[in-house]
Amino acid sequence: MKNNFPRIGHGYDAHQLAPDCKLILGGVTVPYSQGLLGHSDADVLTHALCDAILGAIGRGDIGRHFPDSDARFKGISSLILLEQVIELADEQFFFLGNADITIIAQQPRLSPYFSQMVNKLAQACRVSPEAINLKATTTEKMGFSGREEGIAAHAVVLLFPVANRQVVSAP
Repeated sequence: MKNNFPRIGHGYDAHQLAPDCKLILGGVTVPYSQGLLGHSDADVLTHALCDAILGAIGRGDIGRHFPDSDARFKGISSLILLEQVIELADEQFFFLGNADITIIAQQPRLSPYFSQMVNKLAQACRVSPEAINLKATTTEKMGFSGREEGIAAHAVVLLFPVANRQVVSAP
């Protein structure tokens, strides 16, 4: 892949809410009566970010790299998967310029946890927290998230070639 120009990627993920599961978003355990069901920790926010980065570097999706048929990924922290995705981007000579992520959930209220999530995601991505933007929205009780059957997330990223790192990070 030529790496002399920036790359944009988009990611989406959704998981079903279920009792007796932890609700983990952006690597943070959010207190709630239900959690997300999945093979890993089912962190839809981090999965969407992984998919966006993988898309930007033309490397498929999270399922190709971390299949749910592989026991090594059972219960794994999605932050570990994100670190591996960032390593793939680095191998292709790209770094994360910024990420904009939207979580779609009727409940619970997530904004009190955003600073923790941003810090964990920024650390895994090797960027400053200012490079990560989080938002949450409801669907006004429409669809699966509105009925509180699941939570979804969209992520958009901009990756820059490593050669531009000093130019991009300059004040």
